[in-house]
Amino acid sequence: MSAAALDIILLESHEAALRTLLHRENGTEAAAYVLFGKAEIATDPWSKQPRIRLISHEVVPTSDEMVSSSSTHVTWSTQGFMRLLGLAQHRNLVPGLVHTHPGAKAFFSDQDDRNEAELARTTFNKGTQGLASMVFGQDDAIVGRLWTSAKASTQASSISIVGSQIKIWREDAGHEDTAFLARQAALFGKGFNPIVRALRVGVIGCGGTGSAVASLLTRLGVGHLALMDNDTIDTTNLNRVHGSRAADVPARLAKVDILAREIEACGLGNHVVTRRAWVGDPSLRDVLRSCDVLFGCTDDNQGRLTLNRLSHYYGIPLIDVGLRMRSAKSGVDYDMTGRITTIRPGNPCLMCLGVVNAQRAAAEGLQRNDPVEFERRKAEAYVAGGGDPAPAVVTFTTSIACAAVDELIQGLTGFRGPGGMAHNRIRRFDRVEDRTTTCRPVPTCPVCGTEATWGRGDVNPFLGVIG
Repeated sequence: MSAAALDIILLESHEAALRTLLHRENGTEAAAYVLFGKAEIATDPWSKQPRIRLISHEVVPTSDEMVSSSSTHVTWSTQGFMRLLGLAQHRNLVPGLVHTHPGAKAFFSDQDDRNEAELARTTFNKGTQGLASMVFGQDDAIVGRLWTSAKASTQASSISIVGSQIKIWREDAGHEDTAFLARQAALFGKGFNPIVRALRVGVIGCGGTGSAVASLLTRLGVGHLALMDNDTIDTTNLNRVHGSRAADVPARLAKVDILAREIEACGLGNHVVTRRAWVGDPSLRDVLRSCDVLFGCTDDNQGRLTLNRLSHYYGIPLIDVGLRMRSAKSGVDYDMTGRITTIRPGNPCLMCLGVVNAQRAAAEGLQRNDPVEFERRKAEAYVAGGGDPAPAVVTFTTSIACAAVDELIQGLTGFRGPGGMAHNRIRRFDRVEDRTTTCRPVPTCPVCGTEATWGRGDVNPFLGVIG
């Protein structure tokens, strides 16, 4: 088996803190420490190879331990480094070094190689799981690597900054022919298409909104798509699931297979993987953790709770999409509302926004895992369930899917201005109204009310959830 590829994700708040800590007016080098969470992906769904992801969890200054620095070197006391190793071992995190090369490119010098090899030796002697290293160069350039032994390191194939914007540097930026994307390059510049082509995007839920999101991402040129849904097509889906055909219903085709068929028929070079499973299925963990961005197009509360936590633990932006359609009745107007919510560390989560109902999530879990008990409790009015299917119209599901993909484009380009992606965008179709809203995190929220989950990576149990 080949060596695992390496991705490094810096949360926007951590990158900003590092830039502040490492800036020197006199142009000398500076250094700081970072503790990283780690994702050990056994099989990347697209390359079929192992992958490691490091996600920044905490920035640790070294200002009190600096010994000397110039425009070409920096040295500091090892006492702080030993404390860092102790913290990393105790909390099962990866220790990391960050230093600057002011006025020079981001690269690892021969001196960096020698110094870090010695520090890596100490790291492994202390029983920690590797040593990460990053260099900040001029023009905001960054390089990174992970020492996997005292003698060997793996260079990061991608480095991301995740926050209100999404910035990704890749070592192997593609040079494939993307002539069919020339019109969008004319708008966003020649650097846009290679970024989009290398993106790894997961779409969870492939119904009305999810199928439209997947179709739009295909035409946008996203190179790597993962489609996840456990459902088969039925007659009532045909009015809104893009790519579906009447003949698919008696054939009992899975929604993910229908979408994959249509995407592959386009012949635009998208690499598609499909998984027929519910988002909480352990078989999806490698797929989810391998993505750069996730689109939540599922309509169940328990699935949203899972994605809500995953976004925080792994620093993966989640664009969650929802629709509420209520028909007009005597004396009551139509209520036709779409929602796009961007979730990532630093934003209030779906629980704090009131998007997820914890009681319904528990009922959904019971229905999935013990349907007999669910029906018994429903009969005794202990859980909610049943009811008529929610209304759905293709123009509205597609419109909100367009708005969701627009939010991704805003995160990549800033075409609406430097504010980044909106936290919560509401569209009232019945009132021709668009607005943005937000809220404050609930202080006691275990997901977004504390930084303890931010970039924490792999923990046992998965996402800190028991049961």
